[in-house]
Amino acid sequence: MSRTGGELLIDCLEAQGVTTAFGVPGESYLAVLDALHDSPIRFVLCRQEGGAAFMAEAWGKLDGRPGIAFVTRGPGATNASIGVHSAKQASTPMILFVGQVAREMRDREAFQEVSYREFFGTVAKWSVEIDDPARVPEIVSRAFHVAMSGRPGPVVVGLPEDMLSEATDAAPCGRAEPASAGADPAAMEALAQRLTAAERPVVFVGGGGWNGQGRTDLQRFAEAWDLPVVASFRCQDLIDNHSPSYVGDAGTGMLAATKALFRDSDLVLAVGVGFSEIETDSYTIFDIPEPKQPVVHVHGSDLEIGKVIRPALAIHAGVNGFVKAAAELPPTNRPWGQWRADARAAYEGSLACPAQPGGVDMGVISAHLRDALPGDAIVTNGAGNFTVWPNKFLTYGAQARLVAPQAGAMGYGLPAGIAARLWDPERIVVSFVGDGEIQMTMNEMGTAMQAGAMPILLILNNGSYGTIRMHQEREYPERVSGTDLQNPDFVAIGKAYGFHAEKVEETGQFAGAFERARAAGGGVIELTIDTEALTPRATLSQIREAALAK
Repeated sequence: MSRTGGELLIDCLEAQGVTTAFGVPGESYLAVLDALHDSPIRFVLCRQEGGAAFMAEAWGKLDGRPGIAFVTRGPGATNASIGVHSAKQASTPMILFVGQVAREMRDREAFQEVSYREFFGTVAKWSVEIDDPARVPEIVSRAFHVAMSGRPGPVVVGLPEDMLSEATDAAPCGRAEPASAGADPAAMEALAQRLTAAERPVVFVGGGGWNGQGRTDLQRFAEAWDLPVVASFRCQDLIDNHSPSYVGDAGTGMLAATKALFRDSDLVLAVGVGFSEIETDSYTIFDIPEPKQPVVHVHGSDLEIGKVIRPALAIHAGVNGFVKAAAELPPTNRPWGQWRADARAAYEGSLACPAQPGGVDMGVISAHLRDALPGDAIVTNGAGNFTVWPNKFLTYGAQARLVAPQAGAMGYGLPAGIAARLWDPERIVVSFVGDGEIQMTMNEMGTAMQAGAMPILLILNNGSYGTIRMHQEREYPERVSGTDLQNPDFVAIGKAYGFHAEKVEETGQFAGAFERARAAGGGVIELTIDTEALTPRATLSQIREAALAK
């Protein structure tokens, strides 16, 4: 059967089980758009390539198979790079297909030409261009395998426009099912011996590639051994937060008790983590490269083991296969019950929040959401001080998901919420965004409107780039520069995009507004936050006064 390269590409994606792709159209891949016309794959028309890439990254997080985005050459590719970087740092499977100049125009600085191999460099896990339509099945198959294997990550595939319109007799590729490194029995025996000898162990989990069974097996293992479990940055949904084994996260604003747990531990079982700056408190919890605490490092990629620290025991295994094997280990001596209980008590205590300045108290609202959200809710957020509320004051049950950028990318919350609504329309999706963040991808409200995928969007409006203002007051007190925001009417904008929209200026107004947005199938709730409420436990004035007192 003869078909164009564009038609063959879409046939290959259908064979991979792709149901949804996000993108912004461009003349460089018209042949693909034409093939999508007759395809069951849903093409979600986005407003900007960065938003499309964020949606694909969020889909990859939720689904486990690569999220797909299509963008045009040059500016389209550069706009989409923020989502590729987010996928890389979060270990998320994702494939970005980018239109490219015709093959005969290459290397002449043709209109909008960019060398994707050079531009994406180390940001993408693999970057390639398809020169021959007959190689489309080969490259697509490899792209899916690369994106899901080892440490999952993003792949960028360039599509020269003339290649896409050229005919070929090649057949579509079959579905990619990548292999995962297995847990070696000898390594598992060595782990059991170390656990048996430990007195203050801690399990540290994170990274990508986890599936539902892996989350279940992780909890089985931790509870059977009565082990404390710390989730890495924005990975709180890897284990039921109501489990007695869950003791908090190693993210921004890490609890002093969590830092002490690591420092005082005599065995750290790190599963899937990469020992990044955030999750190691700027590399202060572990001595680099020789930590004082013995570390057992489990990872699906051999390239990650030994990259930052030298482990006492290295286990090259995929996270899901490892926790399945670990859950079968018969627990023996467990003298650390009080150690785990103390860590759990510290975490539970951290959910209590002092009264916040201003008319809207996010501590009270977070407590309401902990009770009101169903067990399978999906919460998304972007970057900013406002993320302390979904990251520190909400709890995630076994079926709940937190979808947030480990790369700290602003503008992520709304696109991720749209992707989540499309991934499972039956679930409630709540997207936390700041007044600065939302204006980076606010145009994607149009995508939500057109796709019928509106999350409940909580816009925390404090008239400031709060995180930068916080650091500014710490380093340069009383010298505010470039952080105050003059904002539009978010409620009016929400209504213009077809959202149910309300403003909440008093805490007591929130519960009703939230239920009305929920009944409407999504909505915008603008929350008026006092600028003084910069962090839950320190006001803006207190931060400034502490800096001036130095």
